[in-house]
Amino acid sequence: MYAVLNLLVLQLPSNSTYHQHIYVYKLATLSPLQRSKIKIEMGTHSLFFIILCLLHVSCCVSFTNFAFGDSIVDAGNNNYLPSLSKADYSPYGIDFTPSGGKPTGRYTNGFTIVDLVAQALGAKTLSPPSLAANAASHATQGGINYASGASGILDGTGLVQVGRLPLRTQIDNFEASRAEMVRKMGENGTLDHLKNSIFSLTIGSNDIITYFLPNLPFVGNYDGSPTTLQDIMVSNMTLHLKRLHKLGARKVVVVDIGPLGCIPFVRSIHFLPVGKCHEEMNMLIRGYNQKLRTAVHNLNHEMGSGSVFVYANSYDVISGMLQNYTDYGFENVNDPCCGEFFPLSFCLRIGDEDEISTNICDDRSKYLFWDAYHPGQAANFIIAQHMLNGDENICSPLNVRQLHNYKV
Repeated sequence: MYAVLNLLVLQLPSNSTYHQHIYVYKLATLSPLQRSKIKIEMGTHSLFFIILCLLHVSCCVSFTNFAFGDSIVDAGNNNYLPSLSKADYSPYGIDFTPSGGKPTGRYTNGFTIVDLVAQALGAKTLSPPSLAANAASHATQGGINYASGASGILDGTGLVQVGRLPLRTQIDNFEASRAEMVRKMGENGTLDHLKNSIFSLTIGSNDIITYFLPNLPFVGNYDGSPTTLQDIMVSNMTLHLKRLHKLGARKVVVVDIGPLGCIPFVRSIHFLPVGKCHEEMNMLIRGYNQKLRTAVHNLNHEMGSGSVFVYANSYDVISGMLQNYTDYGFENVNDPCCGEFFPLSFCLRIGDEDEISTNICDDRSKYLFWDAYHPGQAANFIIAQHMLNGDENICSPLNVRQLHNYKV
């Protein structure tokens, strides 16, 4: 029952109220004892609504996802790398119920967007990091997560963090996984499995952030104009998507870049006041996103009816939360829950291994940002709901739930 409650928010139709989204999210985050002491009241149709949700979840078919990206969706790959970018310590994971609140390498307090979408679509298990010892066995049982914190579309992004897996390397690792699948299932069996799987790519933020960093050795920024950077990123992303298609990907979700100019890290280092974002950065991102959308739609025409590439608009979803945060149940969209906005302090471990950092907010569900870079679980729930059920303004030509049910 607890797993179902966790997923109710993801089953809400896209036109349901934000207050319902938050109500069910709050319910999902309560302990079983707390939930037993409260009466669920969501209007006269509440019982019918919940029964429908239960049926929707229980009837889901098995779901397999191969996830690529950066720290937004990393499930712990950087734990296995000599990297300066890690989330393998408390309080990261404090709300991640499968681990009992222990850190797993996810760069948030709980579930990532990929986790939430997978659960809503019937995944039997969450995708393990590709570098984990048991990852290969999950290729046909929920999928594998290849994402890596500090990585980018461009190979040089994140070099200052030392160990990380650029998108090219992530796809190399998938190709190795595919070879193992072929050995077990044969080429035809592998192709049949992959065409029914969803491939998701959530990457590009670090490329943009690097561009705006000081021009120091091994740090940034890339030479060239903003337009040149946009074109290089889109060109490289297109090549990576075509490579995945050649390897058997037929259902592909390409997530754009959110309004990074509004994250605490960027606002703090640029001394921006409350309510102000780095507009130059956001303008560059909007231009990139528009070019990415065009490239994704062009791939649909080029590759034909045997595959579907979905453009997922996270920029507008997050912008909506920033602009109308009270409608979503948030009270603070400026500061990180873990760490301080100014002077900027990161979400660091304090004390012994099992001691939780004291520099975290009292109510994590009230903060959009978990740390200086990443959304918290509450925001991830809302983003996942839009990815699953959004209209064509959010996901085009299909939303992720429709893509899952689509027969290629």
